[in-house]
Amino acid sequence: MGNTSSLLLREDEIAQIQEKTGFTPNQIERLYSRFTSLDRGNCGTLSREDLLRIPELAINPLGDRIVHAFFQEGTGDSSINFLQFMQVLAHFRPIKKNKDLKLNSREQKLKFAFKMYDLDSDGKISRDELLAILQMMVGSNISEEQLTSIAERTIFEADQDGDQMISFAEFCNALERTDVEQKMSIRFLN
Repeated sequence: MGNTSSLLLREDEIAQIQEKTGFTPNQIERLYSRFTSLDRGNCGTLSREDLLRIPELAINPLGDRIVHAFFQEGTGDSSINFLQFMQVLAHFRPIKKNKDLKLNSREQKLKFAFKMYDLDSDGKISRDELLAILQMMVGSNISEEQLTSIAERTIFEADQDGDQMISFAEFCNALERTDVEQKMSIRFLN
């Protein structure tokens, strides 16, 4: 019989989501089942708290920042629907040659990663923002002095215009030789 939650998605909805995200119908149905299991209020949306109940996000030091990325800046929205959920997940789809969607292109993956560091959403990563992210990632495993040194050296090496911050273009240049496509890809329900 299958999962009853998958019956709630119509074929045209699945086709629309597939077109916008690149996920297969089977992946969409399985992710919809996961989405509905997280939807404690049965209202067809997820809140920040719902997303933070995902065990992998709950233990991730950047879990809160990742959850923040699910919500559009400036809208004040406190919940997301299934299509919005899928569009964020699409950033993490592996890139397939000749079938690349804009959402999971190298540039979009870099924009998503940049947003993780740009805490105040001003389009620049400051030393303090970088330091805050490093503290989230390593906790108390490294001294404050060492973290400050790492943040300052990173800014020094990436900052090309001398403003003591990292712009998106500088961020991209710093990651030029990094296989972002591989590092920011998750195999979804194969």
